[in-house]
Amino acid sequence: MTDPLMQPSPRCPIRTTLELLGGKWRLLILFQLKEGGLRPSELRRRIPDISDKMLTAELKTLQDHDLVVRTDYGEIPPRVSYELSEKGRLVLPLIGAMRNFAVAYMA
Repeated sequence: MTDPLMQPSPRCPIRTTLELLGGKWRLLILFQLKEGGLRPSELRRRIPDISDKMLTAELKTLQDHDLVVRTDYGEIPPRVSYELSEKGRLVLPLIGAMRNFAVAYMA
């Protein structure tokens, strides 16, 4: 018998987490922002496999979900940076646990 608390549903916490953080890039982006704000060009250097289009789309999604905060400095040429929001900081222990799992799994 399956645990009724673990049934996928629209209000399931696991489903919510996967919808917010799932995909190839979101956790990597959030991890890079753990030390503070970064400009998109710096994020691109730190995650070399991501395209500019995908980085822009993922940052927009993370911003829409209130996991990152975008700061526009109102300069010309345009300058923006992204940093973790308070909700975004809640993801850091999860990323640490995922890292620990991968290390133990590979051992």
